[in-house]
Amino acid sequence: MRLDRPVGTYLLLWPTLWGLWLAAQGFPKIDVLVIFVMGVYLMRAAGCVINDYADRKVDGHVARTKQRPLATGLISPKEALMVFFGLCIAAFLLVLLTNTYTITLSILAVVLAAAYPFMKRYTYWPQAVLGAAFAMAIPMGFAAQTGSTGVTAWLTFAAAVCMTIAYDTYYAMVDKEDDLKIGVKSTAVLFGRWDLLIIGLFQTGCVGLLLIVGLVNSLNVPFYTGLGVMSGLFIYQHYLGRSRQHSNYFKAFINSHWAALSVWLGLVFNYI
Repeated sequence: MRLDRPVGTYLLLWPTLWGLWLAAQGFPKIDVLVIFVMGVYLMRAAGCVINDYADRKVDGHVARTKQRPLATGLISPKEALMVFFGLCIAAFLLVLLTNTYTITLSILAVVLAAAYPFMKRYTYWPQAVLGAAFAMAIPMGFAAQTGSTGVTAWLTFAAAVCMTIAYDTYYAMVDKEDDLKIGVKSTAVLFGRWDLLIIGLFQTGCVGLLLIVGLVNSLNVPFYTGLGVMSGLFIYQHYLGRSRQHSNYFKAFINSHWAALSVWLGLVFNYI
């Protein structure tokens, strides 16, 4: 469940909080906030479990993942599926405390999350599926807070998808050589030598979409300050990537959570 590695949870949490703060135009309802924070931890854990289940036959051939519990046989596939469904049920029980629209959107989110690990066998864009799965928390937050979604919800959704494609491509670049050997697809493989340029384009798209969100909602200096920090961190990540060292690809991936956090903090201070 990777509870000992919280960066993945943060990468899901911060955009979720973007959505909640924008939907409420300030601090969201306490019950909605608690439901979504707990849901983030549960669904990120579920995503890790189903990812390891899907990759149980290939993780042993990848240096970074060969010691994972399913790859080594420490946990059986049946046990992994039991954990996955248990986590999903717990998350669904939380969603039942909201409204019909949120519940409907949650079903799509679960389908995307469950499908993501298997997409790397069929498409070079599994990162886009992950982005959509993660970003579904944003329209869900709007639905839970206001009972509807709108332009701001879907612009923010699109920004989160762009950001996820960018940082998960950095993550995939760590395993690119192993993936090429075993036939696993990813945006890192697809982009080839243009990887850093295309990552930069997706990051520019993320910032641009959030800029539109700010203008549409008449946000103030704190939000744009947070957006400026995000932009600076994206530039720093590009600098790390230019070294072509696997350790720096991973650093760029980890750094992305600070970029997402800066936007949320900008929203928090904007609405104080």
